[in-house]
Amino acid sequence: MSQTITLYVDGACKGNPGLGGWGAYIISQDGEHKLFGGEAETTNNRMELTAAIEGVSFCPKDAKLIIWTDSNYVKQGITEWIHGWKKKNWKDVKNPELWQQLDQVCAGRNIEWNWIKGHAGHAGNEMADQLANLGVQHPEKQHVVVPEAEWIG
Repeated sequence: MSQTITLYVDGACKGNPGLGGWGAYIISQDGEHKLFGGEAETTNNRMELTAAIEGVSFCPKDAKLIIWTDSNYVKQGITEWIHGWKKKNWKDVKNPELWQQLDQVCAGRNIEWNWIKGHAGHAGNEMADQLANLGVQHPEKQHVVVPEAEWIG
């Protein structure tokens, strides 16, 4: 029987466009995993998408994923809008390469997408936000897995 993994994903940007970061807080039967990364010139939506891509990619393909995002853009995009975008061959879609990448990493997986209100005190979302802000502070680091001894929070 495959495991169920809960992911909280978030993006942050100082200026839009500007310095950006993404964070993924992953809770599995093996423990917690904290990922973050950043880019020097990006947008908030690109970081939200990158957080989802990196979080899903980190997880085993046979696991059931329960994903929480405070981005309606990501949640509605991957569960609703993407079908029309594909039919129109991605015409007039912003960030098509990231949407295609997210679609690819999600293909064949059992995923439940959920929206959560951001900055409302939910511990998992707050951790993902902290990780995304670490990415803003360290945009030179493309993908970092935070060792247990150095966890923040």
